[in-house]
Amino acid sequence: MDTAALATAFGARLPGWVTAELGGVPEILPTDDDRIRLTNRLAERNHRENTGGPFAALVVESATGRLISAGVNVVLASGLSSTHAEVTALSLAQTRLGAWDLGGPDLPDLELVVNWRPCVMCYGATMWSGVRRLLIAGDGPELEKLTGFDEGPMVADWAPQFAARGIEVVLSPLREEAIEVFRAYGERDDAVVYNARGTS
Repeated sequence: MDTAALATAFGARLPGWVTAELGGVPEILPTDDDRIRLTNRLAERNHRENTGGPFAALVVESATGRLISAGVNVVLASGLSSTHAEVTALSLAQTRLGAWDLGGPDLPDLELVVNWRPCVMCYGATMWSGVRRLLIAGDGPELEKLTGFDEGPMVADWAPQFAARGIEVVLSPLREEAIEVFRAYGERDDAVVYNARGTS
């Protein structure tokens, strides 16, 4: 076989506007509301900038609120179906900290902050990442109903499964703020819904 045709590397990059947006954000996000508000803001801007779907995630030190990484959905920009916001934020945190295990003994407890319950792929990515806490803006059928995205066959006991592995799940009181981002995306005439086995 001629191996010259094989791909041997892949990667994704955050849109430039993300670092510009984060330039005005304090390094410390002390409260859950601060963290969710930033996540919702990034999710809203991601679709307004036409750089991806209405999804964003952060990795934060749980105790201090220090921001470790931020990610947005870059599936369309990267051409990689795995580059959801959660995977992007987790991968950038692992790169920054030089650790594939974000729950390693030399690290503070870290958390993943997302603007909705992770899809079935990101559920696994979150579980294996090593984070100790999952802060989510909300869960339920609204995301799929408002946007048309398919979140996959999530198990009914997804939250207890996290808890069984030492990952605390916390629901934010800012659920309606997240829903408004999804509603705005779903109302766009040019919204792209990229479901591998569905419409795109």
